[in-house]
Amino acid sequence: MPLAYGFAEYGGPETQQFLDPDVPRPGPGQLLVAVHAAGVNPADWKVRAGTRKDTVPVTLPAVLGREVSGVVTAAGDRVDGFAVGDAVFGATATGFGGYAEYTLLNAHSSAHKPEQVSFAAAATVPVAVGTAFDIADRLAVSDADTVLVIGAGGGVGSAATQLARARGATVLGVASAGKRDLVEANGATWIDSGDDPTAHIHGTTAIVDLVGGATLRALAAAAPGARIVSVADPAGAAELGGSGVERRRTTEVFATVAALVADGTVDPRVERAFPLSEAGAALAVVEGGHARGKIVIAVR
Repeated sequence: MPLAYGFAEYGGPETQQFLDPDVPRPGPGQLLVAVHAAGVNPADWKVRAGTRKDTVPVTLPAVLGREVSGVVTAAGDRVDGFAVGDAVFGATATGFGGYAEYTLLNAHSSAHKPEQVSFAAAATVPVAVGTAFDIADRLAVSDADTVLVIGAGGGVGSAATQLARARGATVLGVASAGKRDLVEANGATWIDSGDDPTAHIHGTTAIVDLVGGATLRALAAAAPGARIVSVADPAGAAELGGSGVERRRTTEVFATVAALVADGTVDPRVERAFPLSEAGAALAVVEGGHARGKIVIAVR
């Protein structure tokens, strides 16, 4: 029986456990993938906590995780462009998770893994790097911008910083002191989240928000007229004249983002890879807010 890690009921980390699901069968338009790596994201613990019930349907017990890379072992009907043995990455199909030896992907939300990109790096594209790419497009970031990234030391913030710099923008990155070197390595001017950041954001024309709440409101007030996209607080961003981000989980977009990883435009900054046997510890690092860059689970 394949090994997986998930949760039996909504709640805290105490609901997490190892599971032994059957190997799933791919339906029409689906790929069965032997998982090599799975990305770990804040959305994972939020799904477990029950705060995403309206947008992420699950059947309990449920496997955690929403982005993986691996090798195709079977394909369902009406699948074009993929074959058994292909190295791929993608977003897991509805009802299936990534912290597992096997999972299902929808072919239209999958792409081939470039040879130059590791399985660990590829597993960060569907959620973390892909979100950053969609944000950069949503904000139409250009070399005329000064972009403020609130939460610049995590996976999405790190990628958003690099993408904005690649487009010629000046970037200001708000993060804790422990993440200063990462923020600066990504090309941003570091702003200490422990101080009052509002005094350091003059000239900001666009805001990438990964924190939300009072922090977003205070920084938006200090940057009047700035365009705003928030992952953490779309409703708050809308009240400020901004928006959330519309994700584009398509083969074409994923292939474009993977090419940026392959050519070095974006480094996913994989800080640490945990084995599947330590999946709970991997999620705890992300849930505690201490992750620098990206955390992944190495399954194979």
